[in-house]
Amino acid sequence: MARRLHDKVALISGGASGLGEAQAKLFASEGACVTIGDIQKEKGANVVAEIEAAGGTAQFVELDVSSPESWANAVSATTSAYGKLTTLVNNAGIFHPGGIVEETLPGWEKMIAINQTGVFLGMKSASAALLASGNAAIVNISSLYGLIGSPNAISYHASKAAVRLMGKAGALEFAKQAIRVNTIFPGQIRTPILADITPEQDAAIKAAIPMGDVGDPNDIAYASLYLVSDEARYVTGAEIWVDGGWYAGQ
Repeated sequence: MARRLHDKVALISGGASGLGEAQAKLFASEGACVTIGDIQKEKGANVVAEIEAAGGTAQFVELDVSSPESWANAVSATTSAYGKLTTLVNNAGIFHPGGIVEETLPGWEKMIAINQTGVFLGMKSASAALLASGNAAIVNISSLYGLIGSPNAISYHASKAAVRLMGKAGALEFAKQAIRVNTIFPGQIRTPILADITPEQDAAIKAAIPMGDVGDPNDIAYASLYLVSDEARYVTGAEIWVDGGWYAGQ
């Protein structure tokens, strides 16, 4: 059988660690050529080396998702290396706690710049190359905190809720132009981002998970694999919750 992403070329933001690393490795194992875009140079190079050692094809490009110029460079590097771009995963993101009283304007602006503006710039910067491919897919990584509230993460909620509607808007804009846009909402997943949450937040979230455990980055990677593959050719504007049943109880 042909691998599921044969002839696909993917650009994954935040691909040097966590969810992005898992997606990069899985996509490459399924036949995609992968560009890992990240600010973590050493980690990105290590992921490329692991992919190549396993027989896959990948490259690292330094990518600051809040910069239009950096996005343009990442897209150009991808099409120069692989001849096209078929797949974009807007995965890069940050988290820090802070409610309305505690959050600062610089903290708010940083969260919005990376989590929200970064997704907008990714879709905008990649759109011409994706349209040129004639068969493209975008996956935006939001969060269950883009769907439900909590008392101590105002800027994170705002940024991830925005990603939800940006995905729907993009899906409708490109519906007749051969670009599908879908959104994944991870619950609590074992990634470096969890190091920034408080023990109280961690305990509260785990207590809310019906399946009784946190997820693995590959749980997100396999959902993303389906959405960017041709198996999902008739799926756009969709939302997939990968959360151990957390949202079902809301």
